[in-house]
Amino acid sequence: MRSPMNTKQAFEQFASWLTTPLGQYVLQSESAWYDQRSVDLFGYRAVQLQLPGLDALRANRISWRCAVADRGSVAVHCLAHALPFASQSLDLLVLPHVLDFAEDPHGVLREADRVLVPEGRLLLTGFNPWSLWGLRRLQPGESPPWQGHFLPLPRLKDWLALLGLEVMQDDFLCYRLPVQRGRWLERSRLLDVAGDRWWPGGGGVYCLDVVKRVRGMCIIEPAWRRIGAAGVTPVPVAEDRGDLL
Repeated sequence: MRSPMNTKQAFEQFASWLTTPLGQYVLQSESAWYDQRSVDLFGYRAVQLQLPGLDALRANRISWRCAVADRGSVAVHCLAHALPFASQSLDLLVLPHVLDFAEDPHGVLREADRVLVPEGRLLLTGFNPWSLWGLRRLQPGESPPWQGHFLPLPRLKDWLALLGLEVMQDDFLCYRLPVQRGRWLERSRLLDVAGDRWWPGGGGVYCLDVVKRVRGMCIIEPAWRRIGAAGVTPVPVAEDRGDLL
């Protein structure tokens, strides 16, 4: 049975793991995805939680950006399930693997729903249990990332739906073998192309682009008054007759 590990310890070990060959593969793959999804998102405030080594907002053009973690050299220190931001104050929130190591993943999503403005965007990534990477974590005595939650995507989507958070797009990354040897990583690089085509849900990492919907919200259009026949007195127009000239 795996020994319990708090969020701080888990993220510290995961950050160290990202410097390994396999971790660098994950980091590069996810950085490219975050760049693609965030570049055209606009608003006033954007926040990224945890993992200072991954700048998931580098391609985004929102001027007010902030990094948040419970430790390290970041702008704000706090817990992921208790963010120091007012309700409906953020336009973009990024959670790279936060749900994998948070003590209360559902609480993190509730907090994300609280701080996002209506139609605000949530970008998140996590490890997919239904993949070769999911099988890898079954080995005993493993450390992060293999001790993470590895949340099943259908369950995660159910949580999001209950909060009124709608998945706009889901993608999968990292089909290569989950091994640290650089030679085997390079040999299995063709799996990234073949897996995305033949096994689209089998990538080691899932990526979700989510929007906050607000039930009952509608766009109020200006109430233009129609000028009808009942409200206007018609003006007579003289006929063009020769006897009037």
